[in-house]
Amino acid sequence: GKPKPQTQRKFGEVWGTPVKALLQSDDRNFRPTDAIVGEDGALYVSDWHNVIIGHMQHNIRDPNRDHAHGRIFRLTAKGRPLQKPVAIAGQPIHALLENLKHPVDGVRHRTRVELSGRPTEDVIAATKKWMKDFNPDDETEAHHLLEALWLHQQHDVRDEALLAKLLASKVPHAALAAATVKHFWHDVDQDGAGGFVAQPVQEFVKFDPPAHLDGADRKAYEKGAEIYQREAHCMTCHQPQGKGMGAIYPTLVGSPWVLGSEERLAKSVLHGLWGPMTVNGQTYDPARGVPPMTAFRALLNDEETAAVLTFVRNTWGNKATPVSADLVARVRKDTAARSTFWNPDELLAAHPLEPDLVAAGAAQAAESTGNIALEKELLAADPAHLAEVARARGNAGRGKKLFYDARSTCYTCHDPPAGAVRLGPNLPDLTTTLSDAEVVESILHPSKRIDPGYAQVTVVTADGKQMTGIKVEENDREVVLRSPTQAEPVRIARSNVDEVVASPASLMPAGLVQLLKDRREFNDLLRYVLESRGRKEP
Repeated sequence: GKPKPQTQRKFGEVWGTPVKALLQSDDRNFRPTDAIVGEDGALYVSDWHNVIIGHMQHNIRDPNRDHAHGRIFRLTAKGRPLQKPVAIAGQPIHALLENLKHPVDGVRHRTRVELSGRPTEDVIAATKKWMKDFNPDDETEAHHLLEALWLHQQHDVRDEALLAKLLASKVPHAALAAATVKHFWHDVDQDGAGGFVAQPVQEFVKFDPPAHLDGADRKAYEKGAEIYQREAHCMTCHQPQGKGMGAIYPTLVGSPWVLGSEERLAKSVLHGLWGPMTVNGQTYDPARGVPPMTAFRALLNDEETAAVLTFVRNTWGNKATPVSADLVARVRKDTAARSTFWNPDELLAAHPLEPDLVAAGAAQAAESTGNIALEKELLAADPAHLAEVARARGNAGRGKKLFYDARSTCYTCHDPPAGAVRLGPNLPDLTTTLSDAEVVESILHPSKRIDPGYAQVTVVTADGKQMTGIKVEENDREVVLRSPTQAEPVRIARSNVDEVVASPASLMPAGLVQLLKDRREFNDLLRYVLESRGRKEP
């Protein structure tokens, strides 16, 4: 008969034609699980070779599961020499870019993986030099330009001129591939490819008011949910799930401090807390670097404070009476003269914790979410080596995103939003003689070396009151403190000062690296810190 006419397909469509099986077996236990082309051009197929393949039908500890056998098949083309290996791991960037001209996609793919771990600034600078003379209308060179475009996309760096050049290419495949990048850059992700790796904590979470709230209380709850998630407010430390962060920021879930006395809670939120305290069996102690709780009296009005307190008292399984703006206003008026954090013991003397709530909280002791393994790994390493690795492998662009991520909390002290008090140096303005290794030590052991400009002191006044903050100035007339509880400096007359006591603990808590996911995040963050600061010779 006559041959069937070939199906007309649109340019750029992907399609395939069934052919003879490349690998098959009559063995009933044949379980091919993965296939990959190796550096020699051969196809490697892993065979699990197990009699049991079900996870629902058979217990994971079923004795019939075969833990001893398995095979790897190597398939090569008859009469064709194997591919010559191409050096990739550890090669300089200019050599890796030349690899992107290789005709085998597997070589280019592994090269892209290698380049993904190199510093963005170095990769992009080298790429721009490498691609400058390529012709977008030449089929071979257009592909080289596509590789350059994909590197920009991989490293979250836009080059609109390069994109436009490829979109106008006379090579159809190149123009189509460039259109895909344009779709991601312009239509899908308004912040570049980096948006795909954004942390969930950066997203606004929709909380539905619980059924037991109605009327004005429901509206207050919704307002409180919005306030809780504002930049540098509650969620920064206590997280979207309210569970806090390890041994640094306490949980709000089932906490007697949250569910108990409304007045005690209002006082702590208005003026902040600082001092040893126990929440659901976990101790939080400034001696171990636990920072003070932010005072919100200058950041939130009575209605906003009541709303966010109503929210935390009725979310994540919590259930307690709503807090009214009238109660917050009364507490604010009664404590108007206060200029320091509450010490937990001081609050508990006036408002003891409710025994039933303490017992319930201890029973559900919140689990630690800290990456203790990462901290142990970093503490055991040589600081100079950690800095060297971070400069070689870290990505300052990703590090900056992490620095301003609510999960890491760095920016809340070093670059706080308007209205909040700066508790740490602004990195771009910082000029220091510290070596890279000493910067690493300052991160891992923050109390080992405290910058005098950010050392915290406690001033004991003649009438026995204590005021804590960063000492800005001390002269014959007065002592001036920068207090986290107030936007304006606190001035204490010298005649009223009985004693000034320096704290051995840094305002920066120890153990912050536990908040990072892995070594890559540490390398990225450290490189950003190292490159952001100014440095002068000692």
